[in-house]
Amino acid sequence: MTDGPLPKSVLARGVLLLRACGGSDTALTLAELALRTGLPKPTAHRLIGELVRLGLVERTPEGTYRIGLGLFVLGQSAPSVRELCDAALPYLGDLHDATQENVHLAVPDGTDTLFLEKVTGRRATPIVSRTGGRLPAHCTATGKVFLALAEDRRPPRRALPRLTPRTLVLPGQLARDLALTRARGFGVNLEEAEVGVSAVAAPVYAHGRDSRPVAAISVTGGTRRLDVDRLGARVCAAARALTRALSA
Repeated sequence: MTDGPLPKSVLARGVLLLRACGGSDTALTLAELALRTGLPKPTAHRLIGELVRLGLVERTPEGTYRIGLGLFVLGQSAPSVRELCDAALPYLGDLHDATQENVHLAVPDGTDTLFLEKVTGRRATPIVSRTGGRLPAHCTATGKVFLALAEDRRPPRRALPRLTPRTLVLPGQLARDLALTRARGFGVNLEEAEVGVSAVAAPVYAHGRDSRPVAAISVTGGTRRLDVDRLGARVCAAARALTRALSA
């Protein structure tokens, strides 16, 4: 259920339903949508029906709901996202060719890291991330980059969710990790979002002189297969190259 009072406008309530659909890896029932949004079931039913008619949500033969093709097309038309992804794809592809692991392009989104692109293959370690998906910033390599280089560099004060036994949830632990991220120039996630899976990420800037990154590139794979220091240098080189491309 969403925190705080429910929005009063029809548009805002429709957005709640869209975010609920988009935040799930599986199609949701009407009851699940009402629970996740906090909307009364009749209201959820009326609004989700309108979203289906508009093509923004799709109703499956089983009677569940998921994001529709119309919303995907709208999202792909966002110029800033499209331009960033188009510029990044060659560098993501080169990293995947070199590592044979999962490569991400991510951007900060509130307290989360949002994955705009994912390049993977048959030899890559199976992982939970997906294009358009998100994870809490404090337990991901890309998210740590955003937290470490934010204007307010203090770690979040609220209670942090623990995704694995190795997730850093104490403010002191996270603060030390973010200081290390700034010092070495890249972020590391050691099985903090998914057991057996680790990642290395480096910041991407719109201009070389910027103080805050607009995105981050990461390589994610099985912990036993990743050489963090060697991979860190490779990911940083790719991020610097993308920064130069964006600056040009």
